[in-house]
Amino acid sequence: MTTRAGLAEPVESREAFEPSREAFESSREALDRSREAVAPSTAEARPLAADEGRRRLYVWQLPVRFTHWLTAGCIVILSFTGGYIADPFLIPPGGSVMTTVRTIHIAAAIALLISGLIRTVWLLTGNRFSRWTAFIPTTRLQFTELFRQAAFYMFIRREIPKVLGHNQLAASAYLVLFFLLFIETITGFALDGLLGAEPGASMFGWLRELLGPQTIRLVHHLAMWAILAIALFHVYSCTLVDRVERNGLMSSIVSGYKFVTPEEIVESRDGGPELLEGVE
Repeated sequence: MTTRAGLAEPVESREAFEPSREAFESSREALDRSREAVAPSTAEARPLAADEGRRRLYVWQLPVRFTHWLTAGCIVILSFTGGYIADPFLIPPGGSVMTTVRTIHIAAAIALLISGLIRTVWLLTGNRFSRWTAFIPTTRLQFTELFRQAAFYMFIRREIPKVLGHNQLAASAYLVLFFLLFIETITGFALDGLLGAEPGASMFGWLRELLGPQTIRLVHHLAMWAILAIALFHVYSCTLVDRVERNGLMSSIVSGYKFVTPEEIVESRDGGPELLEGVE
């Protein structure tokens, strides 16, 4: 009897467990049904979240895009060829190799000069995103934006200043870049004039007399490294802002278009309701 009674207790415990198991199964079925009910609404919401009422706004005009990529290509070519001229590597420097490298270097320098002249003209004739007023801070809001944008890049601020074109920190960096490229052009032609090549021989003799060849060469090299540092930061900042804003920043320098909401167009520092007429 004792044994039977002892065996009866587990049966009773299993019977007591059955209701809780049934309750668990029913709750799991209810959870699955709720997931199925939520899934369609989530799938339907995704296209709306991706669209968010964004419109296509033409920001970067063709001369801006053309000079951007021309300048970028020239910087790459000038850096490699300039580095080889200063310190020949892999290939013996004698013969036609150095002559070819110097020719490519000078051709890239002339292309860079042409790019700079076109961009300078467009500083005076371009749209609001490419004119000189977009680069030089003329208002208090533009000046304070320098520090707010820097704080965002350093992950101190979560919010990014609302702009459609260049933010003020990037615009100021471009001004420094333009100055460095100008220094590179002058010192480069002055160094080329040491070999009797024109226009460096006749136009920049005064610079060689003022500073001397070694100082000019040092300035030329230091400016190159500063330009490469700005270029590296430019790629980093564009990648970061593109992921945060998700408005097609990276592709806009190819197509010219950004994808922004009407609210962003109106509320941005360089925006305004008059731009709504030009969105697509």
